Parts: sequence; structure tokens; C-alpha cells
Amino acid sequence: MNILAVILVISTLSGHATGELLHTDCLDVYNTGFTESGVFSIQPPWSDSSFNVFCNMSDGGGWTVFQRRIDGSVNFTVNWEGYKEGFGQLEHEFWLGNEKLYRLTNHGEYQLRIDLVSSEGKPYYAKYDFFRINNESDYYRLSGLGEYNGNAVSGIDPDKAGLRPHLNQTFKAYDLDDNSFPVRYCAKVFEGAWWFNAYCGNTNLNSLYPEYIFWNHLPGEVFTTNNISFTQMSIKPRVDPSNNKT
Repeated sequence: MNILAVILVISTLSGHATGELLHTDCLDVYNTGFTESGVFSIQPPWSDSSFNVFCNMSDGGGWTVFQRRIDGSVNFTVNWEGYKEGFGQLEHEFWLGNEKLYRLTNHGEYQLRIDLVSSEGKPYYAKYDFFRINNESDYYRLSGLGEYNGNAVSGIDPDKAGLRPHLNQTFKAYDLDDNSFPVRYCAKVFEGAWWFNAYCGNTNLNSLYPEYIFWNHLPGEVFTTNNISFTQMSIKPRVDPSNNKT
């Protein structure tokens, strides 16, 4: 399976990031007539300046990608400030930035899509019909997560799997967290920041690649390391303002 060919459509990157129009998110970009995936400049409400994002125009278009892992070429063992501002390359591996994610998910109601590819090359996806994080003063807490649908959870109640066990958890980096115990050392142990809970494990898509990338749990897979080769996390408004469709 050629992951780059399927997920990353980068032939249209030139010009998008420097265009004159500023959109609020990737759905706004899509509704303007851009239907090919690529990098675009957006400026959500409450944001003092514009910034570039990768827009995935599959699955109805308009998905703002905020995380991607492909081959481990980008180091995700990054401090709090790095995760706040973002790092990596938008057309490859990256974390968009918690402050950007906060501003996006708090100017409206957003849904979440997570795409995964197992080490055997099997694609999976998980959707949550609501997703929101709080601001930095609350450690970018995962404060909202809606109903699940998809094919990424099997053999266990979805309310006990996927991202659900991390609801209401604060974001934790190796140099800064909410000082809770025992999770305060999770980011150091697994070499990446996340909404860690008391078990450190469950789901974790930002840690050392591929050794500590977890998803609880993929169909036919035991809960173990090295079983995920690709991850991508994207958000999109729950309702399309152009036609009021979800």
C-alpha cells in the first residue's frame, strides 16, 4: 500500500500558502472551490495571525490535519513550547500546534477523524462527532469527545477504547504537565507528548515511532507495540455552514 500516494496529494502545494484569500479552516477552503489536498493559509476567529495547514479533501473534503506520522523521520520528543507552536513539515510528519488546535476547536463545533494503517498495511479509521480542547491555562485538556464510529475498534466497547479513555485528561510533555501522579512521567518514558491518563498507554499516537505508537485496539491486533505504521488526525466542522450539512 502506497501511503503517500493515497493520503498526501502534494502536487497542488504551490501557491496555496501564499494566496490572498484567508479562510477560517479547511472546510471554508473547500467551499471556495479548492478540492485538491494541499497546504493553505487560514485564520480562524480569535487568531491574531494566519498560519498554514494541510487540508485533506477526501471524505467529503474540508479536513484540517493536525497530526501525521509516516516513517519516524520527525522527532516527536519535543518540549511543551514545541507542541504549543507546532513542528515538522505539513506535507509529511508534523504536529500543527496546540494553540492553533485550541483556537480552531473553540470557534465552533468540530468533529475528529483518525486514520491509521497497521504494520500489515491495513487501513482503519475512527470518527468522533465532537472534539474540543481547552486553552493553555488548563494544559490543553481534551475536554470534548463525541460518539464514535468507524472500523478501528474491535473486541471491546468503543467507550473503553480508542481515544475515549483520554477524555478530560490534560496534555503532558516531558518538561511540563499538570503535576499529577502517576502520569507525570509518561511523556518522558514514551518520548512524546499526549493526553496521558493514569495508565500511560491505551492510545498514544505521538510517542517514539514505531515502538511506542499505540491504539486500543485495532481489529485482529493484540494490544502491543510496533503494530501501527501510519497515523493522521484531522478535524472538520460538524455542520457545513454553506449548506447546514453534517
